[in-house]
Amino acid sequence: MGSGLRQWLEIYLKGLAMGAADAVPGVSGGTIALITGIYERLIQALTGITFSTFEDIFVSLKDFNISEIKEKLIDIDIPFLVVLGAGIATAVVLVLRFMHYAISNFPAVTYGFFSGLIAFSAVILYNEVDISTTRRKITAFAGFLFAFIASGYGATSLSHSPLVLVLSGAVAVSAMILPGISGSLILVILGQYEYISAALSDFLSAALKLLTTGDIQPLIQTSGPIAVFVSGAFIGLFSIVHVVRKSLESYRKATMVFLVSMIVGALRAPVLQLSQHLSSVEASWISVAPEFSVAAISGGLAVVILHSYSSGSENF
Repeated sequence: MGSGLRQWLEIYLKGLAMGAADAVPGVSGGTIALITGIYERLIQALTGITFSTFEDIFVSLKDFNISEIKEKLIDIDIPFLVVLGAGIATAVVLVLRFMHYAISNFPAVTYGFFSGLIAFSAVILYNEVDISTTRRKITAFAGFLFAFIASGYGATSLSHSPLVLVLSGAVAVSAMILPGISGSLILVILGQYEYISAALSDFLSAALKLLTTGDIQPLIQTSGPIAVFVSGAFIGLFSIVHVVRKSLESYRKATMVFLVSMIVGALRAPVLQLSQHLSSVEASWISVAPEFSVAAISGGLAVVILHSYSSGSENF
């Protein structure tokens, strides 16, 4: 295999790891990017895409200057984003569809696993942030309180309206590229994770039906929520990401303290989701405690194993 092809395969595999991490509430794809040494390249590539970039490419298209278009795309690292994005999308689609099945059929195990991921992520990441000053302690409390309140509100009060889905997509994709909190954890906090997982599963089933039978109607019927969510993701990717970059550049330590503290507050989310499920089926926590505990320990071990590969990564 040539060195060029090997390089692109490595980027695709890193994208797979990022997507898998972000599809499961806990540690983020940004943490994986940091661990694998592509985080700064990712941020620079995303923030390098501006309206002036599109204007330059459009001018080159009008002149049909293919070599100039290719040069400009390479300058802003579009090939890197395409290959990495393909890996992320592959993992997100596969993992979210599996998670929808797991939540529907094994809720206690699934939410237990989520809880372990979140709890151990918080413990590990708190060892890598600095909360020595009074201001950062206040920031940490604010992050915890925000996630704790949002977890309860999102799980009980937020609908799945287009506005909520757009905002969820924008915030989730922004969290996805940050070291620390994952995009899917944001969806759990906002009470949208199970809904998006189910919507994606239905959409993929409809796409498969289109390929096998030629029936496009199910695809049209199931594409609405996904299209709205993805539009929000694009908004977040090319707007909020600039705010994130400036925050990390100007207030990196405080920003990371806030994000990691959100992980602690977000522990309420999977517990509350499972409590609602148990109430709906008239079951008790005692009946699911053993499987929940084993799953939580398994989730924690998964984070520990992941972190064991990050010893060479930079601290937050």
